[in-house]
Amino acid sequence: MRGLVTFLTISSLTLAGCSGFGSSRANPANWFGPSNAAPRSAPVQDASVNPLIPEQTNTIFRRKRGPAAYLGTPIYAVQNVVVEPSAGGAIVTATGVSLRQGAFDVRLWPENEGEPVDGVLTYTLRAIQRVDTPQGPEQTRRVSAGQFVSSQTLDRVRGVRVLSQTTTASSNR
Repeated sequence: MRGLVTFLTISSLTLAGCSGFGSSRANPANWFGPSNAAPRSAPVQDASVNPLIPEQTNTIFRRKRGPAAYLGTPIYAVQNVVVEPSAGGAIVTATGVSLRQGAFDVRLWPENEGEPVDGVLTYTLRAIQRVDTPQGPEQTRRVSAGQFVSSQTLDRVRGVRVLSQTTTASSNR
């Protein structure tokens, strides 16, 4: 016990004596030198580039690609169209039936670049449909999709029409 107390006393006195080596190279706090503050130059960025979205880079796992083309085709029949008011516009929801089970990536595809013609906004209900799936009952083939329409566009619209392969559904004011 006496040896432990002697060791702790000597080591604490030695450690306290290191304060005289404050500017010495033996002090680990001085190994990297004093820090210097300098103003940071801001990188010049194009105004069209969003700094919150990372750049896509080519790696072995991910290759940079352009937007893929949508391969959807019109579904077999559209059943109903509902236009529900929303903040800043309305949501157009269409429900339809595909010819076979397994339709996915259902979209309301705008016709005429999304502009109304004679006060009617026209969409086509499209989906990616496989040909190697069974037909199945109607409940298993039902699909729906929605599209937001701004209030500026709605001011010029008196009706919304949704097309399919065999039927057309519309909603008027």
